[in-house]
Amino acid sequence: MSAPSVPSTPESASAPSPLDTERAHLAASRAALRAMRRDAEALDISDVAATWVSAEVLRRDVEARIKALADLAGTPLFFGRLDYLRALDAEGETGTRFYIGRRHVHDASGDPMVIDWRAPVSRPFYRASRQDPQGIALRRRFGYDGGELTAYEDERLSDPGADEGPAGALLRREIERPRVGPMRDIVATIQPEQDEIVRGPVAETVCVQGAPGTGKTAVGLHRVAFLLYAHREKLARTGTLVIGPNRSFLRYIEQVLPALGELEVRQATVDELVLADGLEIRGTDPAPTAVLKGDARMARLLRRAVRSGVRLPEEAVVVPRGTRRWRVPGYELAEIVRELLDRDIRYGAAREALPQRIAHAVLVQMERAGEAPDDRVQAAVARSAPVKAAVKAIWPPVDPAKLVLRLLSDPEFLAEHAEGLLTAEEQRLLLWSRPPRSVKSARWSAADAVLIDEARDLVARTPSLGHVVLDEAQDLSPMQYRAVGRRCSTGSATVLGDLAQGTTPWATGSWAEALSHLGKPEAAVAELTQGFRVPREVIAYASRLLPAIAPGLAEATSVRDTAGSLRLRRVPEPAGPDGLDGPDGPAGLDGLDGAVVDACRAALEHEGSIGLIAADARIPALAGALARAGLAHLGPGEETSERVRLTLVPASLAKGLEYDHVVLDEPAAVVAGEPDERTGLRRLYVALTRAVSGLTVVHAAALPAPLAGPGPEGDRS
Repeated sequence: MSAPSVPSTPESASAPSPLDTERAHLAASRAALRAMRRDAEALDISDVAATWVSAEVLRRDVEARIKALADLAGTPLFFGRLDYLRALDAEGETGTRFYIGRRHVHDASGDPMVIDWRAPVSRPFYRASRQDPQGIALRRRFGYDGGELTAYEDERLSDPGADEGPAGALLRREIERPRVGPMRDIVATIQPEQDEIVRGPVAETVCVQGAPGTGKTAVGLHRVAFLLYAHREKLARTGTLVIGPNRSFLRYIEQVLPALGELEVRQATVDELVLADGLEIRGTDPAPTAVLKGDARMARLLRRAVRSGVRLPEEAVVVPRGTRRWRVPGYELAEIVRELLDRDIRYGAAREALPQRIAHAVLVQMERAGEAPDDRVQAAVARSAPVKAAVKAIWPPVDPAKLVLRLLSDPEFLAEHAEGLLTAEEQRLLLWSRPPRSVKSARWSAADAVLIDEARDLVARTPSLGHVVLDEAQDLSPMQYRAVGRRCSTGSATVLGDLAQGTTPWATGSWAEALSHLGKPEAAVAELTQGFRVPREVIAYASRLLPAIAPGLAEATSVRDTAGSLRLRRVPEPAGPDGLDGPDGPAGLDGLDGAVVDACRAALEHEGSIGLIAADARIPALAGALARAGLAHLGPGEETSERVRLTLVPASLAKGLEYDHVVLDEPAAVVAGEPDERTGLRRLYVALTRAVSGLTVVHAAALPAPLAGPGPEGDRS
């Protein structure tokens, strides 16, 4: 592998340097992309469609095409080149060359100038090696400064004697490039084990257990982009969805797919996914209640409650038709009801089938009497007043929200259906102390909304999407998994998470259990343990927590050995009455607050983004300290400005985010902010692993036991 090559002197006055040649190809490719967009803009579709509906669909398609052909400023049009040993066509040419980029670009003749990274011909860019060159003679990576091509680096895969070596300088530089603003794609740096997941079959569900910094979120987003490329027609019909833990996280990742040319992928949180019928989440549950509401047993409870209104009829249904009256006896009606119950179809579908079954029984009698009724007669009988009245009495309609309201407010109704499922104490946890008067006045919690969604699906099937990406999955409850699983019941999913980062009271215990609740027990679990984001010194320090938080997981490694990436600073014991500030008290910047501000100032001397992560309870005090120090800062998900590079991050929102340098305030407070020590240590593990270049830990209280002991700079905790 060669070092980054920036030729400074051409071989002759008439022969351009290789770098000049590559720059010329970049300029020509950009010009070709602009021409492609102009062609799309010039399309006259005014008299093409036969109907106004077709015309509107066509217009939207053309607008989407124009938008997709935008040349994004500062984003390299191509990042690599492949020189094949031989042509891929039948003409026997040698030296076939392809430039690999984020989108396809062709010239006026239709010949490709840039190949989409998702195309099959691009695959060796990520997979080829000297042991398995896959027909590649040379792989070239390009280095950019903004949008300007500044360097290149070659790997001659056809030379078996060359050293394989670690990632090249350009690859490392791209991985370590300072990050300000939203998350960016990793399309230029995808590693072979990541690419294998990205290009997996559309019908297969895969679960990615990924240690911090292994790129699992980026892998999931790139898999969506690849599937939309390879199976666009299918997924255009069925739809795709990315589910994240909160809106801050979704704002952070929202630019990745558009940068890859995919503009129509919906993003949502689980809470947003299950809300319907104008309901709002306005209440919260104590942890024990939330854990119980997320328990899979609630699905069985709801199933019993939904079907509780069905009554076996005893009286006959009499249907007048012309001059005759047709009678369906009670025992025959009861047989129809039992059969529908035994078929285990959804409540609403069975209710719709019941009048047709009753009407069919009437038609059988008509035929025996010598009449010849047709489908119109059956439909009329099914709509007749006696049949409608019978259906209402036998199989009454169910309102999912009202049903859940009754379960949570009616002790007798709950006890009737919870028998053998929930203990008396568990039933008391579920019941509201002050039952609301109506569905609209109820202060529904996030867990309640999931229960309503479950009941809604028991009544009518939830439409399934073609593919769902579920990120930070380790924090979902069994009932939340079921809610997501309903959205991909006939499709596939990419499940992303890290068991060591589970910070909810109902966090996933194992992926086998989680996938079972999702309805995908056959899914394969892929483990990513090699980190590309977190420096080796930082991940090793954070991994001290693994025996206490996830003893079954392998310790993560990192390809990046950055000296001095971890600093621990112990602040002298505080003298202030609040236990956090020094002698000057809360109004000053001595003690812990002052040390944190100093660490932020030091971090701002370097390039890139800075994240100040602290226990949620410490955020107001630190916001005040930063303001008094004159340091402007943003909140999570607001990182869109290169002028304000400091983000103040509550520990509860840090998951999934990354910053070039992290200042971590008072680890003991992060742990203490959670309901139990194990959850607190997991939250601390998340906070410790958000750094890309450097981590500074500032503390006054003693460090948690797993982190105590010798550390960088002789920390004395």
